[in-house]
Amino acid sequence: MDEKTAELRDIFVDVTDESTVTERQEDTPGSLTSDEPAAERVEAVVDSMRERYDFDTDLPDAALAELVEGFYDGAGDAALAERAADTMDEADGEDGDPPDADTAGDDTADTDTPDLSRRDVFRSRMDLHLVREADTDAPFALGDLRDRLADDEPVAEIAEEFDAAESTVRRYRRVLDTQAERRRVGDRFREAFDEILADADLAALTEDVTRDGLDDATEGMENDLSF
Repeated sequence: MDEKTAELRDIFVDVTDESTVTERQEDTPGSLTSDEPAAERVEAVVDSMRERYDFDTDLPDAALAELVEGFYDGAGDAALAERAADTMDEADGEDGDPPDADTAGDDTADTDTPDLSRRDVFRSRMDLHLVREADTDAPFALGDLRDRLADDEPVAEIAEEFDAAESTVRRYRRVLDTQAERRRVGDRFREAFDEILADADLAALTEDVTRDGLDDATEGMENDLSF
């Protein structure tokens, strides 16, 4: 190792606070050194969930993965619908045939991409175990609803007893079903999303800090060399 290489190595160690520099770290599941981009890892978890559960919605895995990332970004259901729809539009643009000459440039031409509602997003979130705190803010006690569902009371009777719309009862029944699914698997799918996206955020932050630190360090070295 010549003097210049040793100096650059010392700069790297100072910035990263690592005592050794290796060409490649061993990959571990969920580690920052995973070769797969976060989006692909999220999509793999979505695929595993689809194999295990009967999804209420038929959105493609790529759109559901985008929905997961948007959920962790703090987006509301309306924004999530736009993000998922944009993902499907991009997929159609990549996989679809070129437009027919008669319809090229026609904004009214038929497309296969569906319009997504907040209800669609809610159903997709429940499929993916993405429950918000607001989802459990029911106009009646969820414990009471759980008890009546356990007794196989019809939704219509429950709605009448709670003075609520049947659609409202069905919505919170879906929330309870999702929470039960999460408990049965120890919330492992949410934990997988947590790990992947937390790692991605940390990796981005680490890259920014490392790049800034290296820029500062090499700038100082260049100034020293100029003298």
